[in-house]
Amino acid sequence: MKTENQKFCHECGEVINIKAEICPKCGVRQSSSQTSFGAVTPEGKSRIVAALFALFLGGIGIHRFYLGKIVSGIFYIVFCWTFIPSLIAFVEAIILFCMSDAAFAEKYR
Repeated sequence: MKTENQKFCHECGEVINIKAEICPKCGVRQSSSQTSFGAVTPEGKSRIVAALFALFLGGIGIHRFYLGKIVSGIFYIVFCWTFIPSLIAFVEAIILFCMSDAAFAEKYR
């Protein structure tokens, strides 16, 4: 679990000091992990971007594809005409907005 003064290594996902320029575990140089859209997972996925995709394009499953859940994204596309995926995506958007960056990074790592 990471704290306020820690971040995830971009290469290996290890929790390191937020000011570290090089990961002590894998030796990879770190760039800034904070963007204007919040913290980013080691794979480059942002919680806020995923939540915005779910809110605005969730009916066709764009957020599921963004998060690497391809099969469920296909189900969203297949059933988009029922508007059920839109309702589910709205709930997922709320969950993503309320989720902490650490929980998001652990779940979608």
